[in-house]
Amino acid sequence: MGRGRVEMKRIENKINRQVTFSKRRSGLLKKAHEISVLCDAEVALIVFSTKGKLSEYSTNSSAIVGMIRCLRTSRSEENPGRRFWGCGNYDRDSCKVCHFFEWVDPDVLVGANVVLQRLERKIEDQSKEIKLLKKFVLFLICVELIKLLLY
Repeated sequence: MGRGRVEMKRIENKINRQVTFSKRRSGLLKKAHEISVLCDAEVALIVFSTKGKLSEYSTNSSAIVGMIRCLRTSRSEENPGRRFWGCGNYDRDSCKVCHFFEWVDPDVLVGANVVLQRLERKIEDQSKEIKLLKKFVLFLICVELIKLLLY
């Protein structure tokens, strides 16, 4: 006979909560693998523990999953709960290369969208200018060819 339905509420005992998390996480990883194999689907699963430890599964090692690996939550008193992009080894002392992070705030993202739109407009303007220059160069080549043919 199967177990009854478990009531969905926070487990108060820390040890039981951690054991449940570990078991359910491995069950999720197993199901993600199964659905990718059985249905030939691309699957990405990302799970953060309460301590911020990352568990992930991906059918292909895409750059997006690698970038998500770097998304962390600040636990410092100055910036509690703020999200930032940083190196996956940011917390480790052994990592000498990864001394960076960038805050991910809604107002920063809005500013990033404005910058992105401005850059897109610049690209469009530059593209138009390049097309005009190409036409002008072709015109000059045609003029030179006509001069050569006529003289």
